[in-house]
Amino acid sequence: MNEIVCPHCQKVFKVDEAGFADILKQVRDHKFEEELQNRLTLAEKEKENAVKLAEANLKNALQTELANKDKEIMQLKSNSERKLSEQLSEKDSLLSAMKAKLENATIEQKLAVTQAVNTVEKERDELKNSLQNKDFELKITANSLKEKYENELKTKDEMIERYKDMKLKLSTKMLGETLEQHCEIEFNKIRASAFQKAYFEKDNDSKSGSKGDYIYREMDDFGNEIISIMFEMKNEGDETSSKKRNEDFFRELDKDRTEKKCEYAVLVTLLEADNELYNAGIVDVSHKYEKMYVVRPQFFIPIITILRNAAMNSMKAKAELAVVKNQNIDITNFEENINTFKVGFAKNYDLASRQFKTAMDEIDKTIDHLQKTKDSLLASVNNLRLANIKAEDLTIKKLTRGNPTMTAKFDELKNE
Repeated sequence: MNEIVCPHCQKVFKVDEAGFADILKQVRDHKFEEELQNRLTLAEKEKENAVKLAEANLKNALQTELANKDKEIMQLKSNSERKLSEQLSEKDSLLSAMKAKLENATIEQKLAVTQAVNTVEKERDELKNSLQNKDFELKITANSLKEKYENELKTKDEMIERYKDMKLKLSTKMLGETLEQHCEIEFNKIRASAFQKAYFEKDNDSKSGSKGDYIYREMDDFGNEIISIMFEMKNEGDETSSKKRNEDFFRELDKDRTEKKCEYAVLVTLLEADNELYNAGIVDVSHKYEKMYVVRPQFFIPIITILRNAAMNSMKAKAELAVVKNQNIDITNFEENINTFKVGFAKNYDLASRQFKTAMDEIDKTIDHLQKTKDSLLASVNNLRLANIKAEDLTIKKLTRGNPTMTAKFDELKNE
């Protein structure tokens, strides 16, 4: 309990702690409110004074700044008027100078135009004269070329007439022989460089009643035939009454090719000179006769080269095929050996497996027998252990119990 003395009547009051705390709180709250109100009043006055002071300072600053701005505006206005006046004066001077230059340039331009016109007219006259000279020279050149070509055409016409006359004088057989000679000469020109191992000779074997003109054969280093061609050369005069066709000779050529065992047949012909089919190049007639071609004389060497290269590639492919075939045979033999080994191995494995199983069965039987032996031995050991226990437990007293005679005997022995 706390005691409180009244400041007026000096009376003493006793209050508990809760009452004392409540009284103390009331006193404190009253003083706090009074102090807070005083401070708020003071702060409001200070705020009003500060606002008034700031307004006065701002007003003075604004008045000073306005005065300065008015001064700067007056100065800028004065400077602008002065600069504008100077610029106008400079522009007037520049305009006068440009007018003077323009008048001078106009006079110079007129003079330059006059000179350019004179120069162009002079160059035009010179070019006109040059063109006239060139035209004259071209006419002379054209006349010269015309005369030259007319002479060349005349010479060629004379040559054509001479060949026609020669063809009229030759028989059909002679024309054919001339074509044969042409082909033989063309072949011999490149025989040493391109066909060193080739046989190309006339077909003189007429045992079968007919023969071709030429046979071409070529062998490799092992004596294997690479390619063989039966050639027939046909020609006729342009003025002969009976005109032959190329097809008229296909059957006979195929027969000669078969009898002489040649792989290909080629007709070198000048027949049907206007036929575009035969004039286009090498013609394949294999749809009528197997491996038969028709060519003009200019394709005589190319057809040999094409067929020969194809045969060489075929030989190469055949050789590679033979190698592959031999490899396949080797693989087949290898597979057969593997299969034989597999069969033998399987038999041996089966036999060994059966023998192994028999041995394992015997081992199992032996193990079973040994286990029984082991069990018997263990039983014997157990019996021996029991016997030993019994032997250790055996005493004279137990032996003579219930047996007066033996007891007396032992007692006598003990007394002695």
